[in-house]
Amino acid sequence: MAIAVYGAGGIGCYVGGRLAAGGADVVFVGRQRLADEVAEHGLHLTDYLGADLVVPAVRYETTPAAAAEADLVLVTVKSAGTADAADELASVLEPGATVVSFQNGIRNGEVLHERLPEQTVLTGMVPFNVLNRGSGSFHQGTQGKLDVQKHAALEPYVDAFARAGLPLTQHDEILPVQWAKLLLNLNNPVNALSDLPLRDELAQRAYRRSFAAAQTETLALLKAAGITPAKVTAVPAHRLPALLSLPDFLFKRLASKMLAIDPHARTSMWEDLQAGRRTEIDYLNGEVVRLAESLGRQAPINSKLIDLIRQAEAGDTTAIPGPTLLKLLTSA
Repeated sequence: MAIAVYGAGGIGCYVGGRLAAGGADVVFVGRQRLADEVAEHGLHLTDYLGADLVVPAVRYETTPAAAAEADLVLVTVKSAGTADAADELASVLEPGATVVSFQNGIRNGEVLHERLPEQTVLTGMVPFNVLNRGSGSFHQGTQGKLDVQKHAALEPYVDAFARAGLPLTQHDEILPVQWAKLLLNLNNPVNALSDLPLRDELAQRAYRRSFAAAQTETLALLKAAGITPAKVTAVPAHRLPALLSLPDFLFKRLASKMLAIDPHARTSMWEDLQAGRRTEIDYLNGEVVRLAESLGRQAPINSKLIDLIRQAEAGDTTAIPGPTLLKLLTSA
């Protein structure tokens, strides 16, 4: 059973590396920069629970042809690259191969499905954060298991994911799970604009209230659209804004698990801004704005977060204090 990780950046190197460390046959496909880095250093994988794994020999390729013989393809490209990745895979994959989208956002699975009619395309979700520390080192800083659309095609791979320490949780309906993850990912721009590690950001009420405001707006739109987010945390989605808005001392007492985050944990959006890359804001908060437009409504708070991230992408990376950010959002 050959597995290809297509678009192997932070998430791809971590998930694929764990699979390889567990004995799976994995080929990574991605950019030359990471290919050179992994060729020199191998993969070093750590997590917040203390796991410390080294995969010294890694096959990291840079052309689509490397995925040609894969039975299972894990797509981990940034959302803006999904259509191109699908077209590249369509030119090399055998009919019947299984393709899983492990990407942020809502619609990537649909894009892959449209362009890969001869393959089994499934939608998945990675709930945890991975920090690229450089030199082939990738760190999982928050908890979570892999979620994926339920399908018999996954059965041959269940044991491999379990051995990797990343068991698959399969769902009959994946859309509610995707929206539940997106509700959590609404913190990505808040974290990126704070320029703080996740734990330090979430320890400050003003940042949490900014996050909660984006969630509250989104939950109202989801209710209007008849979508009920799945329960992917100990606290149901509709109660999260109230929990996040509590004073610091109460939040620390009642939500200690939310603060039980590795001190190194950061969001991928923060990483993208630091590297001067375009972020995935269009596929996170942008999905909320598109949902609002489909309902004939507006989403001013999420729209403002998009504007602020766009400014940061243009070079204005000055950290925004929590009270300032909250004022900007609530006056939007």
